[in-house]
Amino acid sequence: MITAVLVGLGHRSVGYAAYADANPDELRVVGVAEPDAVRRGRYAERFGVPSQRCFESAEDLAKQERFADVAINGTMDEIHVETTIPLLEAGYDVLLEKPIAPNHEQLRMLEDAVQKTGRKVVICHVLRYAPFYAAIKQRIVDGEIGDIMHIHTTENVSYHHMAVAFIRGKWNREEVNPMLLAKCCHDLDLICWMKSEIQPKKVASFGGRHFFKSDNAPEGSALRCVDCSIERECEYSAIRHHVDNGMWSFYAMAGEESYERGEEVDSDARLAHVADSDYGRCVWHCDNDVVDRQSVIVEFEDGCVATHDMVTNSARGTRRIQITGTKGEIYGDMMDGKFTISKPGAVAGTETIDEEIQIGLLGDLHGGGDLRLVADFLSVVRGEGGSISTTSLSDSINSHLIAYAADVAMREERVVSID
Repeated sequence: MITAVLVGLGHRSVGYAAYADANPDELRVVGVAEPDAVRRGRYAERFGVPSQRCFESAEDLAKQERFADVAINGTMDEIHVETTIPLLEAGYDVLLEKPIAPNHEQLRMLEDAVQKTGRKVVICHVLRYAPFYAAIKQRIVDGEIGDIMHIHTTENVSYHHMAVAFIRGKWNREEVNPMLLAKCCHDLDLICWMKSEIQPKKVASFGGRHFFKSDNAPEGSALRCVDCSIERECEYSAIRHHVDNGMWSFYAMAGEESYERGEEVDSDARLAHVADSDYGRCVWHCDNDVVDRQSVIVEFEDGCVATHDMVTNSARGTRRIQITGTKGEIYGDMMDGKFTISKPGAVAGTETIDEEIQIGLLGDLHGGGDLRLVADFLSVVRGEGGSISTTSLSDSINSHLIAYAADVAMREERVVSID
């Protein structure tokens, strides 16, 4: 039995803690740290945590004698490092939500703390654990397509996800995190994982914010959706998204008293909350400054080239991958739940020999990766060793170095070397 304390009670850490509900003999939540008193009380009650093990912050928690085996850190991106280091120093192993850190300096600070304390840190790059990607990785390890020559990945961010998170929401400012790091460190991690121990050397990138800005506001739009004369016809309407359709409640309803208590929120209460919150703003009149498109080119030290395209405003959110090797290629769409291995077939008298592998879509988020990540983390903590997907801090650094370099490359219009 592994005991855990939850640090930051957002939907990510609470989602990981759901593993304890399904597997009470493997994981038990015994403490919480959260500045919001209502949320802290709600989850303390849900997990049966006594008041003396409820804290307002990671710092307050770390001052106490360690009473759990691990901490699950789901705080906001910009405080991941400052909250994790005290936990490591207090003796906790940590499951840390991505991205690790907003800049190179903080990344190295955390790396130094891990080396000094000897504690384990596993990063929540959950796509490694999605059966779709794990199966692709296994085929590569088995040598199905030979040595990798090129990787191309695409993340299509849906119009409603873009609106709630990166225009109206918590991640709409570069000062919090560049969008590539916040949204696509998963994808960059997949690229580095597929390349195993091969180091990235050079990065170029292009992109910017060209669509979601006031110059493109349609005639009749207002600063807030409740005041807008064209709101009923607008695909970005906050009222359509969060009141009529109930989308993204864990963002848009955060802070609403009934929602925070775990109670049903009727449409009138939803409208009243959205109308006055950041989530009720017009997408054309927000304070967002993150990009709404970006492409990245990476050269690895063995000559392999990888590209990643972050495309926003898509009707449907999805991720696609195509990996070309010396003996064939693998391609697929995670949301379709299948991928294809295609090899040259001239010797067999045909153009290609194709094998379609059906994976299917599984219940939890990120293609079924979330709870598999938790299971793997617990295995690491128990000393049983990880799986093919295990994401240590050292493994995750390269994806962040690529993201940092890509934003410099885009901003300064040059190729950036990774030392």
